Amino acid sequence: MRRTKAEAKETRQQILLAAERVFYEKGVAHASMEDVARAAGVTRGAIYWHFANRADLVLELYSSLPLPQEELIARELEAENADVFGVLERVGREWIGLLAQDEHRQRILSILLRCDTTGEFASISERQNDIDDEHMQVLEAAFAKAQHQGRLCTCWSPRSAASMLRWVIKGLCSEWLLFGRRFDIAIEGNEALRRLFASYSAQARSG
Repeated sequence: MRRTKAEAKETRQQILLAAERVFYEKGVAHASMEDVARAAGVTRGAIYWHFANRADLVLELYSSLPLPQEELIARELEAENADVFGVLERVGREWIGLLAQDEHRQRILSILLRCDTTGEFASISERQNDIDDEHMQVLEAAFAKAQHQGRLCTCWSPRSAASMLRWVIKGLCSEWLLFGRRFDIAIEGNEALRRLFASYSAQARSG
């Protein structure tokens, strides 16, 4: 039994690696489960034993990405005198830096950005929307805390500040991944975050 479970786990990983390669090269809409099976060196039956369809494969690839230490970040932000801007800017820099260095992450995010999210792939969009909503709640609460501390410039509301931070990071990453990586995302991203967080500060208005 142990050997069977180990073999099943190995086959599953083999399929995911093949799917990442095939979907990145062909696009999800133009790749079939047969293409993935062939690339993985397994039967179609083995594919369907582990994954119901292409959307299921894409979602599993997305889930395989290591996420930031969200619980640790949440604890930092919950501290009474938390440096909200310092924590969020650091996390943003770390996320962009990780993307710049991690080719596995680059391929999976590229697959998601290029993927049709209608019809059979609607579950991908639904999952991304759920994650976006969760992140917005965390960010809005963090900026509300900064506002309560008197640190958020009055030109920003917690909602607008949270939305802008998401748009800047997602826009940077999307443009870099989809349009030839024509700039140094780590350098440009850090500078964009520095300027954005400077504008968040209540001192920016008075200065």
